[in-house]
Amino acid sequence: MMRLKVKTASVKVRFRKLLGGSVLKGTVFCRWDGVDTHLSIESDEPADKLAHLIRNAKAGCFAEGLITQPVPLNSNW
Repeated sequence: MMRLKVKTASVKVRFRKLLGGSVLKGTVFCRWDGVDTHLSIESDEPADKLAHLIRNAKAGCFAEGLITQPVPLNSNW
Protein backbone atom coordinates (compact mmCIF):
# COMPACT_ATOMS: atom_id res chain seq x y z
CA MET A 1 0.00 0.00 0.00
CA MET A 2 1.33 3.43 -0.91
CA ARG A 3 0.58 6.24 1.50
CA LEU A 4 0.62 9.44 -0.51
CA LYS A 5 -1.46 12.55 0.03
CA VAL A 6 -3.34 13.65 -3.07
CA LYS A 7 -5.37 16.86 -2.84
CA THR A 8 -7.37 16.38 -6.04
CA ALA A 9 -7.35 14.04 -8.99
CA SER A 10 -9.38 13.94 -12.17
CA VAL A 11 -9.25 12.05 -15.42
CA LYS A 12 -10.67 12.75 -18.86
CA VAL A 13 -11.22 9.80 -21.18
CA ARG A 14 -11.87 10.01 -24.92
CA PHE A 15 -12.98 6.93 -26.87
CA ARG A 16 -12.10 6.99 -30.56
CA LYS A 17 -14.27 4.47 -32.39
CA LEU A 18 -16.32 4.15 -35.53
CA LEU A 19 -19.65 2.34 -35.62
CA GLY A 20 -21.02 1.86 -39.09
CA GLY A 21 -22.67 -0.41 -41.60
CA SER A 22 -26.30 -1.38 -41.95
CA VAL A 23 -28.43 -3.42 -39.58
CA LEU A 24 -30.77 -4.39 -42.41
CA LYS A 25 -27.92 -5.52 -44.68
CA GLY A 26 -26.08 -7.27 -41.83
CA THR A 27 -22.93 -5.20 -42.35
CA VAL A 28 -22.69 -3.58 -38.88
CA PHE A 29 -19.12 -3.07 -37.66
CA CYS A 30 -17.30 -1.39 -34.82
CA ARG A 31 -13.70 -0.24 -35.27
CA TRP A 32 -11.65 1.14 -32.40
CA ASP A 33 -8.98 3.73 -33.19
CA GLY A 34 -7.90 4.27 -29.59
CA VAL A 35 -8.66 5.43 -26.09
CA ASP A 36 -7.00 8.59 -24.76
CA THR A 37 -6.73 9.47 -21.08
CA HIS A 38 -5.55 12.67 -19.43
CA LEU A 39 -4.85 12.52 -15.68
CA SER A 40 -4.54 15.63 -13.50
CA ILE A 41 -3.23 15.32 -9.95
CA GLU A 42 -2.68 18.02 -7.34
CA SER A 43 -0.29 16.92 -4.61
CA ASP A 44 2.71 18.12 -2.63
CA GLU A 45 4.31 14.66 -2.92
CA PRO A 46 7.53 14.28 -4.95
CA ALA A 47 7.03 13.74 -8.68
CA ASP A 48 8.86 10.39 -8.65
CA LYS A 49 6.50 9.01 -5.98
CA LEU A 50 3.45 10.20 -7.91
CA ALA A 51 4.81 8.60 -11.08
CA HIS A 52 5.26 5.34 -9.14
CA LEU A 53 1.65 5.59 -7.91
CA ILE A 54 0.36 6.15 -11.46
CA ARG A 55 2.38 3.23 -12.87
CA ASN A 56 0.95 0.94 -10.16
CA ALA A 57 -2.60 2.13 -10.82
CA LYS A 58 -2.26 1.58 -14.58
CA ALA A 59 -0.71 -1.88 -14.08
CA GLY A 60 -3.61 -2.97 -11.85
CA CYS A 61 -6.43 -1.43 -13.93
CA PHE A 62 -8.92 -4.04 -15.21
CA ALA A 63 -10.21 -1.77 -17.99
CA GLU A 64 -6.74 -0.89 -19.27
CA GLY A 65 -5.77 -4.56 -19.23
CA LEU A 66 -8.75 -5.42 -21.44
CA ILE A 67 -7.74 -2.78 -23.97
CA THR A 68 -3.97 -3.31 -24.06
CA GLN A 69 -3.84 -7.12 -24.00
CA PRO A 70 -5.38 -9.68 -26.33
CA VAL A 71 -8.28 -11.21 -24.40
CA PRO A 72 -10.21 -14.26 -25.57
CA LEU A 73 -13.91 -13.56 -26.08
CA ASN A 74 -16.13 -16.59 -25.74
CA SER A 75 -19.73 -16.16 -26.89
CA ASN A 76 -22.50 -18.73 -26.61
CA TRP A 77 -25.85 -18.29 -28.33
